[in-house]
Amino acid sequence: MPSRHAVKFTFLKVDPAWRRLPDEERAEHKLEFMAACADFADGHLLRAYSTVGLRGDCDALIMTQAENMERIHEFHVVLNQSGLMKWCEIPYSYLAMTKESEYSDEERLELREGHSKYLFVYPFVKTREWYALPADERWRIMQEHITVGREFPMVDLNTTYSFGLDDQEFVVAFEADNPADFLDLVQKLRTTESSLYTKRDTPTFTCVAGSLERVLGTLDGEVVSS
Repeated sequence: MPSRHAVKFTFLKVDPAWRRLPDEERAEHKLEFMAACADFADGHLLRAYSTVGLRGDCDALIMTQAENMERIHEFHVVLNQSGLMKWCEIPYSYLAMTKESEYSDEERLELREGHSKYLFVYPFVKTREWYALPADERWRIMQEHITVGREFPMVDLNTTYSFGLDDQEFVVAFEADNPADFLDLVQKLRTTESSLYTKRDTPTFTCVAGSLERVLGTLDGEVVSS
């Protein structure tokens, strides 16, 4: 039986003073950061995204997946030793795990490798009234939600679960090549019955996928090919 995995969404904000450091020093900081990531990525999923110009309170997302929480913890201990992390804050951090859905037959105990240009991420919390509903009623309501999602096959969904692990209940991550498709999907989902039971689904992050080197290059404007 496939095992469940730990998933971590770590958003970084670099101190503007870092960009005024000498080019060689910034380059060394990025190399140290990439070395820590390369060590983790040898056998684990690590994906990098830029949020530069898309949000004012963070610059990048590092999304990681491992077989247990210990490996996620160890990675961040090593990452914090890099020169770059001495100049970074973590304004948002979401911990979750993969889990089989109660409402769909699709099994997804591991996140898939990224394949789209954009990732849209937000923490999600349902109302307590939702959990007071009978299980068959919750299942009925979610079928409409799932049906709407299938009208947008160009938008791929990864749902991870955070009950008891972090402040949110879910972390929802959608992948798409066209932001307009995601916008239209979310707008239509607002009309579904399940939306009545949403307590919180912000902040929302629009992230641009790229190689780790390219994403780090966006932090100081260094031009790096994709």
